[in-house]
Amino acid sequence: MLLISAALLFSTGGAVFKAASLTGWQVASFRSGLAALVLLAALPNARRHWHWRMLPVAATYAATLILFVLANRLTTSANAIFLQATAPLYVLLLGPILLHERIRRADLFYILAVAAGLALFFVGRDPVAATAPDPPRGNLLALASGVTFALMLVGLRWHGRQGGADSGIATVAAGNLLAFVAALPMALPLHTFAVRDAAVILYLGTAQVGLAYWCLTRAIRHVPAFEATTMLQLEPAMSPVWTWLAHGERPTTWALAGGAVIVSATLLNTWWGRRRPST
Repeated sequence: MLLISAALLFSTGGAVFKAASLTGWQVASFRSGLAALVLLAALPNARRHWHWRMLPVAATYAATLILFVLANRLTTSANAIFLQATAPLYVLLLGPILLHERIRRADLFYILAVAAGLALFFVGRDPVAATAPDPPRGNLLALASGVTFALMLVGLRWHGRQGGADSGIATVAAGNLLAFVAALPMALPLHTFAVRDAAVILYLGTAQVGLAYWCLTRAIRHVPAFEATTMLQLEPAMSPVWTWLAHGERPTTWALAGGAVIVSATLLNTWWGRRRPST
């Protein structure tokens, strides 16, 4: 239940990003600043295991946070979350270079499936809408967020091999702090800050990030990796639903098809990896 709660909280981000009258830079900066404070105050592990080696990983996470908010403000939530969900593809491709992990034969089918799903996003043309004013640029930013997220995951894996396995949540807190600082110059000056904007930032920082990570850190130690991965796929599945309910935003049929291929391929590859004997 905690994992499901975390996934559902994460999934509300796209709809809430679009509810603010603030710019994308302002949402990204203020959300991450508040989230960093919440994580540091609520999770003791977020205040421990800080080391200079975590900074590059935290920087890639900060880039992911900023890019994802900017992407959601320009394209549909479905496109943003599904394109970011291609991150495992880049992890596989980067593995042999950065981690010296070879690509297995079964992984090739996953790579091809995700590539096919990715191609579907670029079939046809996304219509411009009030909640998606520049879909092509938003799609590119979402793709970039998938790459930076993959770099973060690879960095966490590498850091774990160096004896930093317990610094994951500290890296998340540091990443939010870096995102706040990096986006702040573009977020200022702040001309207006309505009550709705305050509510949006308060929810994003405390619930969508802070409470979600609290649920995740308490649940992950009790749930096998496969079940955790499966339940966290609720995030890409539900993100377009919340945005449709809140804003009437409708992704294209091609985007939904591409997202279904990517999520299904990820689940199947995770299930197949669980069945394979470890070497």
